[in-house]
Amino acid sequence: MSRSWSPRPRRGYVARPRSLWRRLVDYGLAVIILGLLILLAARLDRVETRKTQGVAIIKDGDSITLGTERIRMRGIDAPEYTQTCRKNGADYSCGTLARQSLVRLIAGKPVSCTGWQRDRYGRLLGDCTAGGKDLNRAQVEAGWAVAYGDFESEEAVARAGKAGIWAGTFDQPQDWRDSHHGEVVEKKHGTLASIGDAVREIFRFW
Repeated sequence: MSRSWSPRPRRGYVARPRSLWRRLVDYGLAVIILGLLILLAARLDRVETRKTQGVAIIKDGDSITLGTERIRMRGIDAPEYTQTCRKNGADYSCGTLARQSLVRLIAGKPVSCTGWQRDRYGRLLGDCTAGGKDLNRAQVEAGWAVAYGDFESEEAVARAGKAGIWAGTFDQPQDWRDSHHGEVVEKKHGTLASIGDAVREIFRFW
């Protein structure tokens, strides 16, 4: 005797309605997230590029002052003013020559710098021009500053051509500062540093 078997019809899944408490929690979280996004957008609007211009007071090969604004030229690192390098078996004042190179590039023209980051000493990290010339790039091309988060291709050309400090031997400016504790110690301004600066700049207004 054979038995016939027929499957029972499956019942469709019926979602249980969420409780009032759960819906209130969801709405509350949505409002909080939306509020945070609006607040973050408002803070981002205040992270704006700063521009300053005027007659430059030149401290060294990568630091100038425009009016009351102290500026550290972004993406490069020049020998400190008192730093010495070595060429043809003799020491020479490469820091002084780096400053003189920047003096020649500016040539008395008004300087304009733009930037939005600041270093730990409150100096604006600026991209600077004078007479339409990119001073940051030109210092690296002339061999009187090393790439410090930017301008790597310009440094490679200067090194191959033995321009400026590349004509002899020298300590990287960062290493020289590390060994001279009385000098200001800089941090490299690369991608990670820029991200950190952006976060600090946002929360600076909170």
